[in-house]
Amino acid sequence: MGIQKGIEKSDLARSSALVSPSPIIKFYRMIEDTPKPQRADRSAGGLIPTRAFRYCEPMTTASAFGWYIFPPMDFSVLWNGSEIFWQFGDMDSWLPLEAAQYPGFSDHFDKNSPPQLKGYAPPFISRAPESGVLKIWSGLMVKTQPDWSILVRQPANLPAHSAYEHFEGIIETDRWFGPLFTNLRLRKTDMPISFRRDMPLMQIQPLHRSTYSEKVLKDFEFAEDLNSFDDEDWTDYKATVLDPGSAQERPRGLYAKTSRKNRK
Repeated sequence: MGIQKGIEKSDLARSSALVSPSPIIKFYRMIEDTPKPQRADRSAGGLIPTRAFRYCEPMTTASAFGWYIFPPMDFSVLWNGSEIFWQFGDMDSWLPLEAAQYPGFSDHFDKNSPPQLKGYAPPFISRAPESGVLKIWSGLMVKTQPDWSILVRQPANLPAHSAYEHFEGIIETDRWFGPLFTNLRLRKTDMPISFRRDMPLMQIQPLHRSTYSEKVLKDFEFAEDLNSFDDEDWTDYKATVLDPGSAQERPRGLYAKTSRKNRK
C-alpha cells in the first residue's frame, strides 16, 4: 500500500519520463573567473564519517544529488546588525554594500552583449531590504529542459557555516533564464565572514515539475496506528527488519547494495 495510491496514471507517466536525449541542464558562464560547476560528491568532500560513506547509502546519495556551485572569487562581508560591508582582494578597508558589480565585469558585459542590453549586467553581490539578508551571484546562468526546475540550497551534508544560513528556493529554469544566485541570512555581527572560491557556495538539484505539484503533494495517505497496517505492510516491515537477520548476523551495507543494484 503506497502513499502514491490514487494518483492518476498520466501524472505518474509524466513523473517517470525523466530521460531526455539532451542534457537535463546547461550552465552558462558569464564571469570568466567562476569555477566550473562540479558534480556533487558522495563523500561531501571527505567530510562525512567513513562508516557512513561505506554503508549509509541514503546519506551518500543525498550528498551526490546535484552540482556544486562556487563563487567567482574570495571575498568577505561584515554585518553590524544594521549595515553590510564587504571587501575583496588586498583591500584593507570595508566598502558599504548596497549592490556591487564583480570587478571589471560591467565593462566586459557591455563589450560582449547586444546593444539593447548594455548597462544591464547583473550585480555580483547585494543586500536585500530585509535586515541581514545577502544575495550572491555565482557568475552563472542556467537553462533546463521543459518541465525541469532546480532546487537551490545549502550543500548537502557539508557542515553549515555558523555565521550564515541559506534560504532554499526552487527556480523554474526551463522558462526563467536569469542569474543563478543564492540568498543568505547573516547570523553573526561585527565579525568578518569569508567566502572562498574553492568551497561550494551552494548546491543545485534537478527537480521534475510534477514532483512538487500541488496535485501530487496533496495526494497522500496516513496510517493512524498499528491497527491500520495491513498484511502487505507487515510483510514489508518483516522483509526490512527481520529477514536480513539480527544486527550481528545481517551483512553490512545491505540497503546500499540493494539500492545500487536497483539503479542499474
